[in-house]
Amino acid sequence: MNIDSLKTFCLVVDEGSISQAARLSFVSQPAVTRQIRQLENLYGTLLFDRTEGKLIVTETGKMLYPFAKAIINDFNRSKEVILQATGEYNSNIRVGASLTIGEFLLPNLLGRFKKLTPEINVTLTIKNTPSVLEDLANDVIDIGLVEGIVEDKKFTVTKFADDELILVYPADHPWGEKSEIDINELANERMIWRESISGTRLIIENALKEHGVLDKIENYMEIGSTQAIKSAVESGLGVSILSRLTVARELELGFLKEMKISGINIKRSLWLVKKPQRFNRNSVTSFVEFIK
Repeated sequence: MNIDSLKTFCLVVDEGSISQAARLSFVSQPAVTRQIRQLENLYGTLLFDRTEGKLIVTETGKMLYPFAKAIINDFNRSKEVILQATGEYNSNIRVGASLTIGEFLLPNLLGRFKKLTPEINVTLTIKNTPSVLEDLANDVIDIGLVEGIVEDKKFTVTKFADDELILVYPADHPWGEKSEIDINELANERMIWRESISGTRLIIENALKEHGVLDKIENYMEIGSTQAIKSAVESGLGVSILSRLTVARELELGFLKEMKISGINIKRSLWLVKKPQRFNRNSVTSFVEFIK
């Protein structure tokens, strides 16, 4: 067995296709099939079944997968540690960020980070909080920056900033005469939400539930994009509670208005999430120190 066989096995599992794994590995399909069969001979069991033309991972294949990922990860890190020690390592870091952080906070931060450390290559992917954590668990990324709640105990979670969630409404709304409202007035409004799995929405719902108004509010619309929600509110379709980071420009230009809710201030923490590692790469350490 060699490390390439394990890499091929994991790639086939991830892609669900031998042909796709072959394409991504720049090898032929027979070469991929040969590596899989070598592993199956080594372990004495089938790792994949073909059912009605579909490639299905067997139970033993599912058992092997996390071990294979760990072996590959340790092998890659061993190379990185040695290359760092010999001064031949081309530093890179893979960052995953949830939507608000990735779209509205990180671009400026990454620009400053690159000026300080031009030798480090940064790759950024933007997804919702559950998807970022999934990528982190599968070693697709090195660090996750999320605003959602992180309950998985296998991660190291560190707060790096606070963000305020504010009620926004269109410029021509009748609230224009007021400086603040009672929270019960939200029951008279059409609320525009992020999707149900959004970390932002969970925090907002918990806050409204604590004040006994969540069940009274009309769930008028769900939209999976903060930018689209801003456009919907600006067009007069309803009101929404959004991160101050995401609406700073619209508030400055007067496209949206902020309304205070009497006695309520909804804040959330922004979290830096990583997996504990025996060897931390210099690039990852530098990025963590910069963010903190």
